[in-house]
Amino acid sequence: MSAHAEAHHGPPLAHQSSRIDAATLGMLLFIASEIMVFGSFFTAYFFIRVVANYPWPPHGTELPVFVAGVNTAILVTSSFTMHWATQSIKRGNRAGLQAGMVLTLALGICFLLTQAREYSRIGFAPHDNAFGTVFYALTGLHGAHVLVGLTLLSMVTIRSFRGHYSPDHHHGVEIPGIYWHFVDVMWVIVYTTIYIL
Repeated sequence: MSAHAEAHHGPPLAHQSSRIDAATLGMLLFIASEIMVFGSFFTAYFFIRVVANYPWPPHGTELPVFVAGVNTAILVTSSFTMHWATQSIKRGNRAGLQAGMVLTLALGICFLLTQAREYSRIGFAPHDNAFGTVFYALTGLHGAHVLVGLTLLSMVTIRSFRGHYSPDHHHGVEIPGIYWHFVDVMWVIVYTTIYIL
């Protein structure tokens, strides 16, 4: 019996046929399901805008493109700080992990607060017209994902200050990081589609 088998407690380890470990594969499959959720909302958007030829935005309505652009830069920057945190712990740099996580968390909170302020000043409601419904549905769905991501990042940040994670055990940082990168990429798509095109 090998030393690894003797050290393992509990039920036998599952057979792994993939080169990707089970936890990472699980997150990637979850993200695939989330892409389908966003896809259904984008389908409604394209149906209203392209098929029904609905004016986007309606006459007399202005979208805060500049503010949303600044918010996009904030969220994209948070992807870099998240990457820095992940790479830091892989190299055994705990201070880099902690600094990267704190910055990522702060940028994510800044993004949500800016979006909330945008909602309070935008001048139309979800029930006003089809444009308002789709706008709030897509941006709100994304905002909910940012909130979930911030919850995960908060737990990672707390654990990083408690001495968790190491170059050999960093999945707890890497997997929430994958989710955060997904949230960032999805916002770039939402921003481009809703505000720019």
